[in-house]
Amino acid sequence: MNITHPPIMKKPLITSIYTADPSAHVFKGILYIYPSHDIDTDIPFSDNGSHFDMKDYHVLSLKDFQSPVIDHGVSLHITDVPWASKQMWAPDAAYRDQTYYFYFPAKDHEGIFRIGAATSPSPIGPFKAEPNPIAGSFSIDPAVFIDEDGCAYMYFGGLWGGQLEKWQAGTYDPEGRCPTENEPALAPKFARLKSNMLEFDGPVQDIVITDPDGQPLLAGDTDRRFFEAPWVHKYNGLYYFSYSTGDTHFLVYATSENPTGPFVYRGRILNPVVGWTTHHSIVAFHGKWYLFYHDSTLSNGVTHKRCVKFIELTYNPDGSIKTIDP
Repeated sequence: MNITHPPIMKKPLITSIYTADPSAHVFKGILYIYPSHDIDTDIPFSDNGSHFDMKDYHVLSLKDFQSPVIDHGVSLHITDVPWASKQMWAPDAAYRDQTYYFYFPAKDHEGIFRIGAATSPSPIGPFKAEPNPIAGSFSIDPAVFIDEDGCAYMYFGGLWGGQLEKWQAGTYDPEGRCPTENEPALAPKFARLKSNMLEFDGPVQDIVITDPDGQPLLAGDTDRRFFEAPWVHKYNGLYYFSYSTGDTHFLVYATSENPTGPFVYRGRILNPVVGWTTHHSIVAFHGKWYLFYHDSTLSNGVTHKRCVKFIELTYNPDGSIKTIDP
């Protein structure tokens, strides 16, 4: 357990462990947060993120913002996943037909990132992993959105350490490179999920993000182009696709009338925080919207030892999101 927090707070949600990449969901009236679990490592910093060598996942929960945060302990460990070798990065969760689904990226035994799935009758686990990664999956940062019509989608992808640029030809190419500055930026990916929530229902496709004039964002537009950390939520009938710009450290968003896009860039959600990475989720809870994110303030700026935080999110009358300055 940890200390209680009022609804608007920029202190760590929990301080007993290092947490990052929070995926927040409300299941049966309780808020659950599915973060990655940062640990100490002697691996030096690198742009491919090798120093983020996480090995397990915890689940956090709270009934309201006056209640203590509960750490339910390890819900899945890398030793429980036959196909995975290391680096259990940002996860997500979903609920359907009395089953809770947990999605996570990890490197397989060939060093290639895949996305795995695990299930449990409880939102806090323990989760039982499927013996193999989701067929056709690659890269990192799975985010699952179930629309009001029951259709489920997985969004995913991440550059550099996330290996997205190595899949441009449809198969893994270790020599794959990002486009040049004047070429269209690499697109995040999505796939529909079958009703069993464990398989892709059709091919992996691009999420197109354009500027307000309908032109694709360019790879050199690093303040706006996709880097990693996709998330989708729906507000007033509009779909919001939010993501991290990575090396420029912004959380930004684009909107569409369709969950598969194309999405039009709208602006920034969160300005840079302490630390290199930025990763988030957006959820409604008790009638208000909240942004869950992380920074490295708990470790005084150590990039791979982060802490989850949250703050209320505010929409303007035109549906745009007010930028938060941490």
